[in-house]
Amino acid sequence: MINFLLLAVLFGVTYFVAKEGPQGAAVTLFAVLFSGLIAMNFFEPLAMFFSANFMGSFEWQHRWDVIALLMLFSGGVTLIRLMGDKLFPTYAEVSGMLYEISRWGLGLVTGYITMSILLTALHVAPLPREFMGFTPEGQNFLGFAAPDRQWLAFTQYVSEGSMKIGGTARIFDGAEYPAKPTDLSTQRVWSSFPIRYAARRELYTTGGQASSTAILPPGTANPPPVSNGGAPATGSGGF
Repeated sequence: MINFLLLAVLFGVTYFVAKEGPQGAAVTLFAVLFSGLIAMNFFEPLAMFFSANFMGSFEWQHRWDVIALLMLFSGGVTLIRLMGDKLFPTYAEVSGMLYEISRWGLGLVTGYITMSILLTALHVAPLPREFMGFTPEGQNFLGFAAPDRQWLAFTQYVSEGSMKIGGTARIFDGAEYPAKPTDLSTQRVWSSFPIRYAARRELYTTGGQASSTAILPPGTANPPPVSNGGAPATGSGGF
């Protein structure tokens, strides 16, 4: 089932983006790429803000993440597309063969990135740990590719480099632990996004009671359900 949905997203986005021609497809590709990076780096703080200031029940703490992620992503794409239409009101002429290759090529890349972002959004959604053929550790696209983990790796790479703010990197999924607990010189970044959210989804479906299969990052404990008056457990804040 998950493969059918991903293929529908891939082909649907490719077709509609390619219809805009090379120039429109290039603007849409930039909008999807940039908006996706912004959404990934800032959806957790936004979700924590929503949980702390609006509905903060156990149910809503597990809903705000996917809402914040998709809100930032869709809002960013819409805003950049509108800006693109204002900045490029006319289209440049492109020869026949180059026109076809560029519009379908850009459309396919846009479709794959969009599919990757939406697949990543499933990690933070209030759903079971595994559903419709989706597994956090598996290759969820046709059994041989993992677009979600490819997108997570790209997001982390960019956050360590070009998205530095004031010379300081806000590393996405950048928890640091020493490879050898007794040797601090072996400190390194350990990516844990898929498994953290897999454990979080399992806690959600069991009402906050972790089963024996739930795996959390080193040095953390299974958090109990948080009441309306408790601290928000949205995103990584609940681990």
